[in-house]
Amino acid sequence: MTLNTEKFFQIDGKRYSTHGMSPEGLQLVTLVRFTSKRIRDLSNQHALFMKAKNAYITDIKSEVVEHRSGLDIGALFSEETEW
Repeated sequence: MTLNTEKFFQIDGKRYSTHGMSPEGLQLVTLVRFTSKRIRDLSNQHALFMKAKNAYITDIKSEVVEHRSGLDIGALFSEETEW
């Protein structure tokens, strides 16, 4: 019994085999995979930072309203507030 160790990669939705590729070609496939993973990681990081930025902006807006009106918005929605 032989194990199928043939590997594949995709470019533009088309599947290719690494079988018979030169060492340089295999290195290029490795670099493309690394770069694609890094792009995904950075995209996820970007989304995380955007979420944090938007939360900070929301907090700043609350601070501005509180400063202008003297109303503590955070206390209005706190579970410790007694009505």
